[in-house]
Amino acid sequence: MSLRIYNTLSRQLDPFTPLEAGHVRMYVCGMTVYDVCHLGHARSMVAFDVVQRWLKSSGLRVTYVRNVTDIDDKIIRRALENKESIGALTDRMVALLHRDADALGVQRPSHEPRATKYVPQMLSLIERLEQRGLAYRASNQDVNFSVRKFEGYGKLSGKSLDALRAGERVAVDDGKHDPLDFVLWKSAKPTEPDDAKWPSHFGPGRPGWHIECSAMACELLGESFDIHGGGADLQFPHHENEIAQSEGAFGKPLARYWMHNGFVTRDNEKMSKSLGNFFTIEEILARFDAETTRFFIVRSHYRSALNYSDAHLEDARSALKRLYTALQLVPPQAVALDWSDPYAARFKTAMDEDFGTPEAVSVLFDLASEVNRTRSATLAGLLKALGECLGLLQQDPEKYLQAGVMGKTQAEGHDTASAGTDFGPAQIADLIAQRAQAKAGKNFAEADRIRQSLSARGIVLKDSPQGTTWEMA
Repeated sequence: MSLRIYNTLSRQLDPFTPLEAGHVRMYVCGMTVYDVCHLGHARSMVAFDVVQRWLKSSGLRVTYVRNVTDIDDKIIRRALENKESIGALTDRMVALLHRDADALGVQRPSHEPRATKYVPQMLSLIERLEQRGLAYRASNQDVNFSVRKFEGYGKLSGKSLDALRAGERVAVDDGKHDPLDFVLWKSAKPTEPDDAKWPSHFGPGRPGWHIECSAMACELLGESFDIHGGGADLQFPHHENEIAQSEGAFGKPLARYWMHNGFVTRDNEKMSKSLGNFFTIEEILARFDAETTRFFIVRSHYRSALNYSDAHLEDARSALKRLYTALQLVPPQAVALDWSDPYAARFKTAMDEDFGTPEAVSVLFDLASEVNRTRSATLAGLLKALGECLGLLQQDPEKYLQAGVMGKTQAEGHDTASAGTDFGPAQIADLIAQRAQAKAGKNFAEADRIRQSLSARGIVLKDSPQGTTWEMA
């Protein structure tokens, strides 16, 4: 079976064929760096990291571009609030972005362009649009895109112009010919700092958000490329406007496949800064190890909503430990992936159907069970090799499981000063009591986690009607 991708543009699963044989060109909208990254950003970074990993595992060369928006209204506002330069703010935020992405095992993209380095390309694109009659200079000195002059506007989002007009809310003095028009070049305001404006023949100013991605994508990947990705919230208006600008300028499709990852929710409500119900990556990694967080994201399909809760992350931690326990039990032998192997073939079938990670993860658990049963080093090697396709299971099992025990006990406030060599009967009895309490409260994920943490230390629990006893394996 060949790879099929759900294409937002066609609203169906489309067979994937790159424009250039053997080479995939992919652009994903990155972060606006005025603050630290939150779980929504992690979801997008990990989702498209898995995409590019699978494309490479399928024998394709990948040129992956993920941009950084480093000039924006929010960035200007935050820099002024902090009394620092825009460059100082964005440099700091990019460094923190890299810290969080690296922790989550997100591979660096082939190119990570910063918008401020591509202003000349943006101006060239705006001039081209003006020459084609799709852009105009407004009375307030902005340069806007004329939406009604671009045939096919709304094809990505499925929104009609009439429906958009019905909900329009535009001030009468914004200089637009039509409320649906959007800004390409923002004229400089007297209150804005000097590092927020560039010279141009339109007058001093800065680019609009949408033109930034069009210019960077076309400069680094060409006027047409294979995949354009981003969060579901970017489908409209950002990606719709990218299509209008780029196709209006060059007369050819910007991207052939449009991919959008689902929202992160908390208590089934979209996680967002405006609602105050979001968590930064840093906050989550203070409570859960990075690979658990990545596993939590990966085991849900990228297009589905991802509902955050501590219980879900605890369950993810317990599940991941079961995989690592199999690798601890049987040291893996290095193997080359053979897609004709039954487990590998099932994994490939799952991933080739729109990057079906939930089914692929289930294959890992089936394989781990077989490793436990057969003690096969070859199957353990296959488990590790398939895990690598998802960015999982590449740590030393002993160290990972040991760190999990110590990290958890520290988080719960237990005395871990002697957790290495002096972890003795008193500590074991305490954890057995906690496990019994968890089972009584039907918190089976926590009970399983405690059992696995003891197993990682070579401590085997034996349950009976009389209670729980333990012995060293």
